[in-house]
Amino acid sequence: MSIKVYKPTTNGRRNMSVTDYSGLSKTKPERSLLEPLSKHAGRNSYGRITVRHKGGGNRQKYRVIDFKRSKTGKAEVKTIEYDPNRSAFIALVEYEDGVKSYIIAPAEIKVGDVIESGPDADIKPGNALPLSNIPTGTFIHNVELYPGRGGQLARAAGNAAQLMAKENGLALLRLPSGELRNVSADCIATIGQVSNLDHENVKIGKAGRTRHLGVRPTVRGSVMNPNDHPHGGGEGKSPIGRPGPVTPWGKPALGYKTRGKHNRSDKLIVRRRNAK
Repeated sequence: MSIKVYKPTTNGRRNMSVTDYSGLSKTKPERSLLEPLSKHAGRNSYGRITVRHKGGGNRQKYRVIDFKRSKTGKAEVKTIEYDPNRSAFIALVEYEDGVKSYIIAPAEIKVGDVIESGPDADIKPGNALPLSNIPTGTFIHNVELYPGRGGQLARAAGNAAQLMAKENGLALLRLPSGELRNVSADCIATIGQVSNLDHENVKIGKAGRTRHLGVRPTVRGSVMNPNDHPHGGGEGKSPIGRPGPVTPWGKPALGYKTRGKHNRSDKLIVRRRNAK
């Protein structure tokens, strides 16, 4: 898909661009694979805000995606559709026994193509098979982190992981972040790169479009009063007055490492992202 740029008829249009959806199927989503999706505006079960800057947004329904690809056999791609819940496109596939399901659409797939799941599947975009059966150097997406749990890695638009090596029942992957990590060779992955490669080039363009996405305004702590934020107060533009930036509740922010110091999966990480 390409990027569509409008003429600057208004101030909001001037710096705005959208994904060109003309190549997608013009059908409505499969009703049997829809679920209601209620909004919580960042509140927990007690009604307290636990995630700030959330609220509003356009009404959406959740498309049930088959991340596990556990159903073996061949399926035909019926449609390629927009999904409001993710940056990638999704594909509606129908198996030979009539069962329909949504999958994350690879970049190279088209309506009418036949995809396959199972250990004997060919190495072609959209096919899902265990890492042990995939040649080294192949680009993959929707990769399982643990066997049978369903794909968790490389699912966003334009992303792909690369299978670097296989040894002792483990597969070494280079993830989109640059991290090198091992996962079990029994994990299932899908061949190819995720669709909607131009998603990263889209310019939001105006504040209202961010509100359509369910994101509310974010106010900098440095422009607040001292009783509202540790960065607040002072005359004019003042420094934050601390060794490093903090959250509104005084916890370290912006670059502070929050990953557990004794995670069990640390032994599987060969090289962290952004490692020197």
